[in-house]
Amino acid sequence: MSQEKPTGLIDVHHHFLPEAYRRAAVAAGHAMPDGMPELPAWSEAQMLAMMDEVGVAFAALSISSPGVYFDDDAAATELARVVNEEGARLKTAQPSRVGFFASLPLPHVDHALAEIEYVFDTLGADGVVLYSNTAGIYPGDPRFDPVFAELNRRRAVVFLHPTSPDCPCCAERDNAPPRPILEFMFETTRAVTNLIASGTLARYPDMKLIVPHAGAALPVLADRIAGAAAAGLVPGPGAQANDAVFGALKALYYDVAGMPVPRLLPALRSFADPDRLLYGSDWPFTPLGAVRGLLGLLESHLGGEPAVFAGMCRDNAVRLFPQLGSEATA
Repeated sequence: MSQEKPTGLIDVHHHFLPEAYRRAAVAAGHAMPDGMPELPAWSEAQMLAMMDEVGVAFAALSISSPGVYFDDDAAATELARVVNEEGARLKTAQPSRVGFFASLPLPHVDHALAEIEYVFDTLGADGVVLYSNTAGIYPGDPRFDPVFAELNRRRAVVFLHPTSPDCPCCAERDNAPPRPILEFMFETTRAVTNLIASGTLARYPDMKLIVPHAGAALPVLADRIAGAAAAGLVPGPGAQANDAVFGALKALYYDVAGMPVPRLLPALRSFADPDRLLYGSDWPFTPLGAVRGLLGLLESHLGGEPAVFAGMCRDNAVRLFPQLGSEATA
């Protein structure tokens, strides 16, 4: 492994917690989101210090789980606007280093469509963040079709992020671990499977979907999902042949936040091309020391494939976000 930390990283899985968002989340009962011990500390200065320490040239900021919807449509619409304008402020202040994925006030579709227009046409968002479910509605549900149609029309980048399942069982079990440990992985897998089975990805092929955490459980369940689709056991118009399911999976992008090596990343690469891999730190929910350690493990794991490592760290993101070619610090 190189003795020098990589530089020029483009981090597509990088969270921010503006003070207004923190206050709203705590007031809504999310001081310990998804069963985690706390909301981590965050500030603009801490963000830039982290980026310098790790070698991140450019970070695409997003609001993590549970997002902006706390069972109130009007409040979600207001909070989405607040965090999106803060993301735009940070981007304007550090244009060569910061971009943002805008939050949408789903499940209110009309408000979400209005926010899409505002964030792209006025704020210059780099994409949007959607969650594995919002109020129990999963991506691929026909109620969200107008949103996906507009994102497809704009050829938008869509960052998918897991959140807690909309059921009490996961939180109320005795000794249940925080939901990011297990439930987030299954939530992501459920959301992507629904996008395939519903035909959403086939109907809207021009949007560019980033799947987090090295595909979550998809790499180990892909054959099961594809086989079920071929047998007609996956409901809906997306019940497709094996090759079509893997074709849909191959068309997606995958960030490597979390703990993808030594086992998960090789499984993902059994169907995902190297040019679909993207770097993600998951900071500040992943502490700085763990971010450094995980990046070192990735570099060591890919030590014999420097082109794959370089692509994952930067080159693939520049192709996905052409504006970063001139903006992100080399």
